[in-house]
Amino acid sequence: MQALLTTEVLSAFLTLTFLEIVLGIDNILFVSIIAGKLKESLQKKAIRIGMIMAMVLRLVLLLGISVLIDMQGTWISVNNSFFQSDISGQAIILFFGGIFLLYKSTKEIYEKVEHSGHKIGDEKGSTTMTKAIIQITILNFVFSIDSILTAVGMTNGLPNAIIIMAISIVVSVLIMMIFAHPVGEFVNKHPSLQVLGLSFLMLIGFMLLAEAAHLSHTRVLGNEIGAIPKGYLYFAITFSLLVEFLNMKTRKPKKV
Repeated sequence: MQALLTTEVLSAFLTLTFLEIVLGIDNILFVSIIAGKLKESLQKKAIRIGMIMAMVLRLVLLLGISVLIDMQGTWISVNNSFFQSDISGQAIILFFGGIFLLYKSTKEIYEKVEHSGHKIGDEKGSTTMTKAIIQITILNFVFSIDSILTAVGMTNGLPNAIIIMAISIVVSVLIMMIFAHPVGEFVNKHPSLQVLGLSFLMLIGFMLLAEAAHLSHTRVLGNEIGAIPKGYLYFAITFSLLVEFLNMKTRKPKKV
């Protein structure tokens, strides 16, 4: 017990919990947008299920961390004058996860733009709980792998690292569950925020593709593809949200 109460461990726990919450914002956004297509009576349930699944998937992947680490090994090797890559299991999952995010976010933006003349809430009930849960599961699986790999990198060398990661995952998801429904309601009431959130998911999808190429040491015409620093991405997201909130404030009709 004393080994878990050292300054180093507590610092790692707080940092990791904060990071899990930041990474989980993407989950909340996507789950909220998908849940917004359900009937109002099912939305809260879908968000709760989505958050619980995010926690369970992270804990399962954490327990199977050795399998996840083994997936760093090369599965397929491609080597020619134009393209070289040592493709791993992790890279394949991140690649298809990125493709899924790009496809889903582009499709959702297209639907919102094409039906921009419809009233807010017209699309409620346009999907079923089963379809919503399948989409949420796919997204949670992709984000869980990214989250666990980040957590492993942060706690590398610390005693009882698995316990620290497990507690931080549970605490961060419980915090997210408290705010998930209010955030979901707020996002679904503001179409501009929905489109902005979907644009963020497109960025994250592109980042996952770059991460997959980086993990595979992919070279195109002799130039290696590097990873996109997450700090830059989340700074851009935070800045865009700040600008949007300012726009929302200026769009409010002033009381006479």
